[in-house]
Amino acid sequence: MRRFTTVLTVLLGVFPLTFGSQFVFNGLFGGDGAAASFGIDPWPTGTAAGYFAVKGVRDIALGLVILALFALGQRRSTGVVMAITTIVPIVDMITVFTHHGPAATALGIHGLTALVVLFDAVLLLRERSTADTAQTGETVQPVHS
Repeated sequence: MRRFTTVLTVLLGVFPLTFGSQFVFNGLFGGDGAAASFGIDPWPTGTAAGYFAVKGVRDIALGLVILALFALGQRRSTGVVMAITTIVPIVDMITVFTHHGPAATALGIHGLTALVVLFDAVLLLRERSTADTAQTGETVQPVHS
């Protein structure tokens, strides 16, 4: 289960980097490729298009925080941060609903993301530390950097 949690956590750290970068590039070079999947129509234009950079940088920062904590071996802290950041896709889902976006997008993208991030947070928070497992005699595979 620990390996599954590791893979899921890394993916949940990398995904925001990829779509966050797409939003930043949309803001710099125009277009709404990444933004079209967010669920709000019509997309901002003019000075309101600064939304792309704000959302993109937010996603990149969240992904980097998750990956940095995890790379430093702070699995429990990563779980706490992931539990807290679950609020981001929840608010995104509410935003899509309140702006009359498609329910499939609100629930299927943002709602599902919130559930997966929360699920991973719970898995990380329920893990026993290496010291705990050493006391009970269980074997733990070492994590290699």
